[in-house]
Amino acid sequence: MLPESPAYLMVIGTSAGGMPALVRLVGQLPADLPAAVLVVQHLAPHSSGEHLVERLAAATPLACSLAADGQALEAGHLYLAPPDRHLLVRDGHLLVTKGPRENNFRPAVDALFRSAAAHHGAAVVGVVLTGLLHDGTAGLEQIKRAGGQAVVQDPLEAEFPSMPESALSNVEVDYVAPLAEMGALLTRLVSAPPRPAGPIPEDIRLEAAIAERIVGTTEQIARLGTPAPLSCPGCGGALWQLNEGNITRFRCHTGHAYTLGTLLDDSRQSLEETLWVAMRMMEERKNLLRNLANQPGAAGASEAQLERIAELKNHVNRLREFLLNGSGSGPDSAVS
Repeated sequence: MLPESPAYLMVIGTSAGGMPALVRLVGQLPADLPAAVLVVQHLAPHSSGEHLVERLAAATPLACSLAADGQALEAGHLYLAPPDRHLLVRDGHLLVTKGPRENNFRPAVDALFRSAAAHHGAAVVGVVLTGLLHDGTAGLEQIKRAGGQAVVQDPLEAEFPSMPESALSNVEVDYVAPLAEMGALLTRLVSAPPRPAGPIPEDIRLEAAIAERIVGTTEQIARLGTPAPLSCPGCGGALWQLNEGNITRFRCHTGHAYTLGTLLDDSRQSLEETLWVAMRMMEERKNLLRNLANQPGAAGASEAQLERIAELKNHVNRLREFLLNGSGSGPDSAVS
């Protein structure tokens, strides 16, 4: 007997606090669910997903497995994205790839959501659960633009509300629900007749193809947006600001993709690292000048050397104070 093809794709994205939320949610879904359930949970690159699959399988009647490349989509089956791999879909099968990170994540929620939108359109229900930062917001918007439906966990009950709040702030979400009610809601949504399929926006198809490594030249990425005066944090290449949708996003032709918030966070971290290096170098130069003045046989530090040492000491202390106030980490004493 051939496996039943799903009428719907249910795609779920979560990050911090995600496993307890997933366990509660999938425990409410019936074994005969007429949808395939695809899950991205942010994982450490070297972690094992098997124990997470076992944990989910113990909570739900759905068949659960780590997603495998080329695996056919089946109704009533849950597929968890493996660590350090993107989970995509195409032609009724799974694609598991080690493509470029998106929003600094692999697997990325946006990559899964966009792929589902590109290939299944109105037959997609996207779900954003607890998590930090913004991954999933752009993908959820693309699901909506392709005719699908958007469901978000109530941020008031989410252990980490950033991902749900980001989605609600940027996407016309169809339903906001607590976990206790979400299973029944999702079962109802995927049990209804699918909405009429409409045309999939070309930019969504093109971005999905880039993630599948079908395309990726500068000429093709230029069709999606306009050059931005920024470098890609992932590869150092040029970035394009994407034209479509309500969320400000950037992409390079290699495949890295970022929201504006992610780029701002990356630039802050880079600046902070640069300032710590600058502080270290100034402190080393101050110590060299002091040691030189204290060498046996030296006539002592000249007035110019003393002024330079004092100036460097002042710069180091000001930089240290700035970094401590901005990052909350690092050395905690003034330079003497």
